[in-house]
Amino acid sequence: MQNKGLIKFFAILFALVCIYQLSFTFVSNGIEKDAKAFAGGDSDKELAYLDSMKDSVVYLGYTYDQVRNKQINKGLDLEGGINVMLQISVKDIIHGLANNSKNPVLNKALSEATKNRQGNQDYLDAFFIAFDKESNGSVKLASPELFTNRIMGDAVNTKMTDDQVKAVIKKKVSESIDSAFGVLTERIDKFGVVQPNIQKIGESGRIMVELPGAKDIDRVKKLLQSTAQLEFWEAYKVNDLQGFLMGANEVLKKTEKAETAEVAKDTTKANSDIEKLLTDKSKDSAVAPVKGANPLFDKLVPSQGGPVIGMASTKDTAAVNNWFKRSDIRSLLSGDLRYVRFAWGKENKKNKGMLELYALKTNREGIPDLSGNVITGASDTFDQFGKPSVEMQMNNRGAQVWEEMTGKAYTTQGYIAIVLDNVVYSAPGVSTGPIAGGNSQISGSFDVTETKDLANILRAGKLPASADIVQSEVVGPSLGQEAIDNGILSSIAGLLLVSLWMVIYYGKSGWYANIALIVNLLFLFGFLASLGAVLTLPGIAGIVLTMGTAVDANIIIYERAKEELRHGKTLDEAIKTSFSWRGAMSSITDANVTHVLTGLVLLIFGTGPVKGFATTLLIGIFTSLFTSIFITRMMLDWSVRRGDKLTFVTNLSKNWFTNFHFDFLGAKKYTYAFSSIVVIVSCVSIFFVNGLDQGIDFVGGRTFQVKFDKSVSTEDVKKDLGDIFKDNVDAKVFGNDSQLRITTKYKIEEKTVAADAEVNKLLFEGLKKYYSTPITYEQFVNTYEGKKLGVLQASKVDGSVADDIKTNSIWAILGSMAIVFIYLMVSFRKWQYSLGAIAAVAHDVIFVLGIYSLCYKFMPFHMEMDQHFIAAILTVIGYSMNDTVIVFDRVREYLAGNTKGNFRDIVNTSINTTMSRTINTSLTMIMVLLIMFIFGGDSIRGFIFAMLVGIVVGTYSSLFIATPVLVDTVSKKDKDLIVKRHNEEV
Repeated sequence: MQNKGLIKFFAILFALVCIYQLSFTFVSNGIEKDAKAFAGGDSDKELAYLDSMKDSVVYLGYTYDQVRNKQINKGLDLEGGINVMLQISVKDIIHGLANNSKNPVLNKALSEATKNRQGNQDYLDAFFIAFDKESNGSVKLASPELFTNRIMGDAVNTKMTDDQVKAVIKKKVSESIDSAFGVLTERIDKFGVVQPNIQKIGESGRIMVELPGAKDIDRVKKLLQSTAQLEFWEAYKVNDLQGFLMGANEVLKKTEKAETAEVAKDTTKANSDIEKLLTDKSKDSAVAPVKGANPLFDKLVPSQGGPVIGMASTKDTAAVNNWFKRSDIRSLLSGDLRYVRFAWGKENKKNKGMLELYALKTNREGIPDLSGNVITGASDTFDQFGKPSVEMQMNNRGAQVWEEMTGKAYTTQGYIAIVLDNVVYSAPGVSTGPIAGGNSQISGSFDVTETKDLANILRAGKLPASADIVQSEVVGPSLGQEAIDNGILSSIAGLLLVSLWMVIYYGKSGWYANIALIVNLLFLFGFLASLGAVLTLPGIAGIVLTMGTAVDANIIIYERAKEELRHGKTLDEAIKTSFSWRGAMSSITDANVTHVLTGLVLLIFGTGPVKGFATTLLIGIFTSLFTSIFITRMMLDWSVRRGDKLTFVTNLSKNWFTNFHFDFLGAKKYTYAFSSIVVIVSCVSIFFVNGLDQGIDFVGGRTFQVKFDKSVSTEDVKKDLGDIFKDNVDAKVFGNDSQLRITTKYKIEEKTVAADAEVNKLLFEGLKKYYSTPITYEQFVNTYEGKKLGVLQASKVDGSVADDIKTNSIWAILGSMAIVFIYLMVSFRKWQYSLGAIAAVAHDVIFVLGIYSLCYKFMPFHMEMDQHFIAAILTVIGYSMNDTVIVFDRVREYLAGNTKGNFRDIVNTSINTTMSRTINTSLTMIMVLLIMFIFGGDSIRGFIFAMLVGIVVGTYSSLFIATPVLVDTVSKKDKDLIVKRHNEEV
């Protein structure tokens, strides 16, 4: 080995750098441990402690904040917290850029793009296709009724072509998404969690937000989804709409069914009661109307004065909204009332479950005299009564308009509604005259946390369009700690088992491989720390798998050295040959290149934890190669110089896996028949009988992992929740009988915070009876330190995201197979090698899918098709290629070497002489996977099982599918020519 000194220097330097990088993680973990001890379980106190340490110098001149940024971060599945994917509405942005045009072609194109967008297609591209189809050249994008307007300014003019305008729209949409990203980043920075993470997902308008340690789900969702569209409107008084409400009620009597079977006989009395309630401000005069006689007032209880029109139960607000949008009811409004806009107030603790209805004085354009763009600052404070409120400061223009609005309200004894995202937060009257200076205050039924968040939202500014949560995951900290414990246990067990096997099989040289493995793990963790990578549970799985791959190269090298020793070479010559290109290096290179290619595909197409798995796997491949080739070589050379006698075997293992003389090609008619039956049965099960248990990643929906304090019946839970959700609900045991995985598609297309909260409440109502000990809604749904019951994990995937994930998954599998096919064809210079390898891989993928299709209904662990499963399939492709490449490399070597015989005999001999490598590399992987399957935890058991089956089947296909296909596809003429040249060379 050339330049040993230089390699040794860099290895030592690299190790020291890795230790330095990892030291920040140890220091940060120590401070966080102190914070937990100080807080005693109080998360707010713990956060305050860490916040106070932020600027304190704690290590080598670095502040705690700097140290924290250099540590290995834990993902949500290890730390607990909230992960959401927001979809900034590109549709809203386009409509806004068109100045909210009512052009039918534009609006039809927007609607068609929403409906027909294909999986993984950007909305903007779908819109352009739909517009071209709808306009058919009749309407230009640059027309004044579309994008030549005051919003676009000089960027678009009527002389521009559609293609030119499309380029401008793309740029403007991208700028709007960047603006949204900036607004969300500023909001999150002020939220108060340690190491938040926010990323743009390409140009799709999607933004991924991770908040480790966040516990209040509803608060987070409100913070992220609020567009911060702040408006100030004059509000009508209830008396202004008395005639309209009475008239609407009369119209509804003709079209709506009574709510009760017995309708009041004396409807005249019922109507007089309603009129009395509307006109008389005396509380004593409020006589409850007869239920069932008045459709509107059965749901909306009129107010007795002020800006509140009435109150309705949260569940009835949708019905009232729909009624007030009806043309026959809107026609009852005349004069300025024609433009009235109804808006509901903020839900508060005083009137829990009830919302107040307001009527806003709008105009034909629907544009307020004063909006949030005049706000220059906002802070949380307390009002004159000591209640939490938000104080806002306005610019000069805003101050002037505000003074005019408050002056008018003072004169007319009117009210000003302060509206944020179409929700009325307060509607105060003005009792002291016009308010000058531009200061205003939002007060109402707030707590301190709400005012902090509201001030934060207003300071950060408004989003350019609505932000919908299309994917979310909530993980409780207790579940995260369980994942860490399982990950550590499986890692230690895997490390010990692999190390023990290497010593038993290879003796002293096995110890050298183990030392290289330890160095490899140091390098791997050092790399992760320096990159600021996020460690997830699948990432830990990737690290444990790295232990298997780390010894793979050593196994190939050692097996080659054993062969050279058997051929009579000295120990020094055997080592040199095994580390040469014509020795083990060509096999190692081809095997790892194919593995890297599939890992890169996984990295490109994967998201979240799957990316973490791909990252650790890829880094592990490179660090494994370095340590196996250089570190092991240095130790072997050192051992030779000392005069040690290395045999690469022990007395126990010296005859293992040797002297194979099996006719693999002779058995092909049986293996072809067996594999054909398996493939046919698998396809029939997948496409016609059982199908696949597609998780919400592929079909969309909501999943909850719920822990009970006793065993529960899945059938009872399915029935009760099915009745509540009016939807097909699935419930499966997850781990043990007191823990269920519940899936539903109820209101999955509704992306509002209210819809998510409604689902959580319905879930709680349906499940609370299954607890022996009473549990509150807050305890059930929100995560907190030490939580053992209720929702431990919750996920939501919108249908559009599921389509994209499914599309990405298909392309990932097909793409990886295509890339590997091309690489092997270039490397081996014959397409038959590629075909044999791809046939084996396709066989393995179908085999694994078939096992999952046939077994998911009765296996004691979940076998869902999700992103983790796709990661497992791609990993199987990589490892299946490893075994196949080892065999093919020996075939290539023997055809170029001194082995006599016909083509068939040479291939058979190649397989038999590589059996020790094949069995050893597969066996180490199987041992590691079994450890992870047993100790890794419920959440990744299905993921590991797919890889376990894949490795076993991959070993079989390398021997009995790949090589027979190679032999069968090479023509007789080519075989004769190859053998003739080979024998001439020999």
